[in-house]
Amino acid sequence: MSSESPCGCLRPDRYMSFDGIDCDGNARRVMACIEDLMAAGQGSAFWDYFMAKRSGGSGLRPDDLFLIHAHLNQVRELFEESGADDALALLEQLEEECC
Repeated sequence: MSSESPCGCLRPDRYMSFDGIDCDGNARRVMACIEDLMAAGQGSAFWDYFMAKRSGGSGLRPDDLFLIHAHLNQVRELFEESGADDALALLEQLEEECC
């Protein structure tokens, strides 16, 4: 079910099962990183749109995982440009395990 990582421990393998992978929790953590950057002045018109979309301003409220997946490149760019290395690592984990 899981493959072995370089440390010798088993890591989840989404192609076998999502069991043991906290996709929703990790998506919430990525969103918290985005919110922190917005609060620190990293916003733009796109991020205003993104946050309005997250709240369901233009229809149904999407879940965080879907919204991040739909805008993966923009989220990655935000983290790279902001030097948010921990957030970028979390995003890469989310992409690998859940998207």
